Amino acid sequence: MPLSIVEYQETPNPNALKCVLSSAAPAPTSATGNKLRSYTSPEHAAADPLAAAIFAIPGIRNVLIHDAWLTIGKLPDHDWKTIKSDLNKVLSNAS
Repeated sequence: MPLSIVEYQETPNPNALKCVLSSAAPAPTSATGNKLRSYTSPEHAAADPLAAAIFAIPGIRNVLIHDAWLTIGKLPDHDWKTIKSDLNKVLSNAS
């Protein structure tokens, strides 16, 4: 089932955004039951298909994924409008 964002929530960091998801985020097959996955680079996220796809969005700095939400950090020189659009595309293709 494709994911979508139900709500965007601002954080104290203007370069981070929490996204409440419509359903549980898919876990990588190597997941060990930890509901929280944190990545600081594309290389670190390589074994997690969802995180890797999010890192493919230009300007993404870090990704934090939980079952019900995810938080993304961006580079200061990238705008949220473009990132949100790209993130919606990634999530609609997530399985």
